[in-house]
Amino acid sequence: MADTLRRRRLMGEINVVPYIDVMLVLLIVFMITAPLLTQGVKVELPQASADPIDEEFLQKHEPLVITVDRAGDLYINMGRAPDQPASESAISTRVAAVLRRDPRTPVLVRADTTVAYGQVVRAMVLLQHAGAAKVGLLTDPQKPRPRATGAKAT
Repeated sequence: MADTLRRRRLMGEINVVPYIDVMLVLLIVFMITAPLLTQGVKVELPQASADPIDEEFLQKHEPLVITVDRAGDLYINMGRAPDQPASESAISTRVAAVLRRDPRTPVLVRADTTVAYGQVVRAMVLLQHAGAAKVGLLTDPQKPRPRATGAKAT
């Protein structure tokens, strides 16, 4: 019996195969859930060369954003489900409550480029009826135009 214990050496290495398996499973889980964690509604904003809102002001006052997607559905960035469409009455109630708490809250409309102008105006009027004195429109920064190469004609 003593001979068998002497012949068998204790293995001093760590078997890393189970750790690799766990890491691969975690990697797959994170790859699947990461796109789902991005909040918000996909909207293609129009491009404009507008001045940005003051960063210091935005740090003190979180903006209230109403989104109008391609289908014309309205979303609000505050509440339990910001990625679910909200009714006009629910948006009006939430906006009024936020503006009562902080009247300086910036109110912004974020609309897809394909949305009809009337639907954007509908959202702005809804915000105005809820108590928003000023309503801003969100845009993407305008991309610089590529310079033409070649000789200039005079």
